[in-house]
Amino acid sequence: MKEIISTQKAPQAIGPYSQGIKTGNLVFTSGQIPLDPSTGEVVTGDIKAQAKQVLENLQAVLSEAGASLENVVKTTVFIADMNDFAAINQVYAEYFTSNFPARSCVQVARLPKDVGVEIEAIALI
Repeated sequence: MKEIISTQKAPQAIGPYSQGIKTGNLVFTSGQIPLDPSTGEVVTGDIKAQAKQVLENLQAVLSEAGASLENVVKTTVFIADMNDFAAINQVYAEYFTSNFPARSCVQVARLPKDVGVEIEAIALI
């Protein structure tokens, strides 16, 4: 069985997808971008501000599913400009402080709403 995960503490889906899916003891999140959940608008500020909002959104979806960042086993990080990698990594390290998940990081041609970063996760409950 699959359970749809939905929370007002993260941005609502901007297409035909769910914020997350829980099946068995796994949670799969959709990619989170730096939207402020209260306004639906991209946060203002530099790439660090964007990365922080992305991770806050990711945390909110995981929490709704009964998980946390500590339960994450794999992330995929999509970056619009690989020159931002160090700054994003610095913020990422503030949220993932030990027992780090596996991770892939790729530069992409473009992200929704022309943001600089998107992160998705798989977590074990």
